Amino acid sequence: MADERIVETSTEPHTTIIERRGGGGGAGIFIGIVLLVAVVVGAFFLMNQSKNDNLKTNAITSAAKDVGDGAQKVGDAAQKSVE
Repeated sequence: MADERIVETSTEPHTTIIERRGGGGGAGIFIGIVLLVAVVVGAFFLMNQSKNDNLKTNAITSAAKDVGDGAQKVGDAAQKSVE
């Protein structure tokens, strides 16, 4: 915001003094936007990391199930050969 002050004297000639002061509001808004972007980027990476962990867990679970199914088949085949 600009502060303006006008001073007039009662004697001739009239003198007018205008003082203007610039505010630092633009810098605060810029810093706020930068912080907001940093928070959004951080949240994006955290969500992706969680998603990747879930994918790894699902892959390991699926592989363990396949190994278990294979062991069951081997056990069934051994049982049939004994009979």
